[in-house]
Amino acid sequence: MPTLVELLEAGSHFGHKKERSHPRAKDYIFTLREGIYVIDLEKTQNYLEKALEFLKRQKSSGKTILFVGTKRQAKELTKKVAQDLGMPYVTHRWLGGTLTNFETIKRSLQELERLENQTKTPEFEVLTKKEKKIITDKMARLQITFEGIKGMKNLPDVVFAVDAAKESGVIAEANRMEIPVVAICDTDANPDKITYPIPANDDAPKSIEILMNLVDKTLQENHGEVVKEEIKPKEKEIVQETIEEKPASPNASQGGPVKKILKKTVKGKK
Repeated sequence: MPTLVELLEAGSHFGHKKERSHPRAKDYIFTLREGIYVIDLEKTQNYLEKALEFLKRQKSSGKTILFVGTKRQAKELTKKVAQDLGMPYVTHRWLGGTLTNFETIKRSLQELERLENQTKTPEFEVLTKKEKKIITDKMARLQITFEGIKGMKNLPDVVFAVDAAKESGVIAEANRMEIPVVAICDTDANPDKITYPIPANDDAPKSIEILMNLVDKTLQENHGEVVKEEIKPKEKEIVQETIEEKPASPNASQGGPVKKILKKTVKGKK
């Protein structure tokens, strides 16, 4: 489990501006500083621990977790984590109806499988260039859309979304199909739609990286429990020095100067 220091250094505490934030996200906010919400990192730890325990139980039971991360800074990491765990993923574009109209999606997956098999047959080699191009172009289009889920024969048991606001369509479909959702939830998203929200900055690459790498590592472990690490007095000193000496993280584009507030966030509310 990442410490408060590590989450702070990753920029996980930076929320959105007040006018861009969802009113239901207030439970995860420590304070407002110069129009920017600061996420309570202790709650980030607590909710992250619960989410990891749930995901680990699902993985141990052989359940399928669909990973969805279509934003630029999340695509490659989402794909890597899913492939490491042998799970399906969507990183190109969420196709509406993937969950609510899965039977239609299955037909597209079957067509992709048929075309891929066709290109490996001797009959394909004797086709004209034009005929080959028609087949390969259609196959390429289907691969871009369905590459990560072509092995998914049934609806997933869990959906993991990297950005709850951006992937609101995914979450809406999962809710409709009564599929549990785990999601990194910034202050611009409605956490009520998410079964296991993880309140954190979902824009900063370092914040996404620390969270997704932890999911990857945790789910690859075959034993042991998710351990929550308490912040140590020495770490408090390190955070205070970091806050005093360094400006806000350049990766957290929504952020601003929040030195005093960050001190309180790390020390704990009085």
